[in-house]
Amino acid sequence: MGSLLLEMDFEPSPMSPRSLAAMTPRSLARRRLFPNVDNKKQKVAPPGAGPRKNLQLEVMEPGLKNDGPSLDTILVNYLDTLTQRVNYHLATLAPLLQFHLNNCGDPFLQNTVDFHSKDFEVAVLNWFAQLWEIEKDQYWGYVTNGGTEGNLHGILLGRELLPDGILYASKDSHYSVFKAARMYRMDSETINTSVNGEMDYSDLRAKLLQNKDKPAIINVTIGSTFKGAIDDLDVILETLKDCGYSQDKFYIHCDAALCGLMTPFVNNMISFKKPIGSVTISGHKFLGCPMPCGVQITRKSYINNLSTNVEYIASVDATISGSRNGLTPIFLWYSLSTKGQIGLQNDVKRCLDNAKYLKDRLQKEGISVMLNELSIIVVLERPRDHEFVRRWQLSCVKDMAHVIVMPGITREMLDNFVSELVQQRKQWYRDGKAEAPCVAEDIGAQNCACSYHKIDYIFSS
Repeated sequence: MGSLLLEMDFEPSPMSPRSLAAMTPRSLARRRLFPNVDNKKQKVAPPGAGPRKNLQLEVMEPGLKNDGPSLDTILVNYLDTLTQRVNYHLATLAPLLQFHLNNCGDPFLQNTVDFHSKDFEVAVLNWFAQLWEIEKDQYWGYVTNGGTEGNLHGILLGRELLPDGILYASKDSHYSVFKAARMYRMDSETINTSVNGEMDYSDLRAKLLQNKDKPAIINVTIGSTFKGAIDDLDVILETLKDCGYSQDKFYIHCDAALCGLMTPFVNNMISFKKPIGSVTISGHKFLGCPMPCGVQITRKSYINNLSTNVEYIASVDATISGSRNGLTPIFLWYSLSTKGQIGLQNDVKRCLDNAKYLKDRLQKEGISVMLNELSIIVVLERPRDHEFVRRWQLSCVKDMAHVIVMPGITREMLDNFVSELVQQRKQWYRDGKAEAPCVAEDIGAQNCACSYHKIDYIFSS
């Protein structure tokens, strides 16, 4: 019930990675891939006719009237263009998954070579800019190779803007945040967390006041890795204000790897209308892209601090990786266009409902369990059998395990998981003759179902 299920969430019909990989360049342009497309009407510029034109793409909303070409038509045109260019590229190419697509340099600047997908990349970036409430001419971003790269980029921006700033991050922050502090030789402060994994704002306040002579670079976790806890951005901003930090003395990076695609459909927590500096998400998590990727968005006014002119690619570059996978923007664009905001909103609601369903079922069976608000990560007592953990792909820390209830997970799967867990627990704890461990320290006394806290809960009720 872990990483292996993430691929189930990506359902790009009729295009799928497996079918594309098996096709030849010419067959991709044929009607058997996209039967509703009349290939006789497709016009492709002759090879060698100069750099191809920008496709001027945008993410489409399903169900709304669209006067432009269909998704299939756009992809056929794009594939035809690449096919025509095969003879001018020193590689053995096959459609999409076998094309050497390299999005090198700034996404908003064209390359000297045509084998890129920056058209799709910019369309994806525009979609996220709208989601997080920042105007097109006010933002900059790129499709990354994953959430870690987004964190490295966001924190580097903060360091460049505030060179003597101190990085503040909760102990439940993703490990890449502390990796960034080491890589950039930054002073850092680790902030305590409450039992649910959320930042301890009193500890943040105390440490901000201790270092008031230096700017603050704050990592805000929107969905912690193990417990799914969400740091309260508004409380953090209020704390900065109360501690005397003006907006030119702090930089906020939002690590929203999992929840950045969820919270906008529940509340407007993530918004560039607030004084934040950057947001990153992972495309292979909630959206379910079949390969690691992410999206990083920041303010356009900040990016000059990182931009370097690179003559041999005829572009400036402000990214971490430079060369980037040109396939991932296409997968992201296609998935966003087929799901749309309504589809994603439905996914969010279904996942939240299913997470609560799983939590309630486990609780009813007398199993220690915790679920944070607005989270799809259900934390439970660690199963005692390694084979059970391996079979269900559970991630474990200390006496805890967690289940991430993604869009591809059904209630039938959750029922099967609970049924097997209940049966196995009877063996582990010899039908009640042995006791399950107390996990109150890990998930809170109110969520612990050990014999002591179960009795305490009954009496307090």
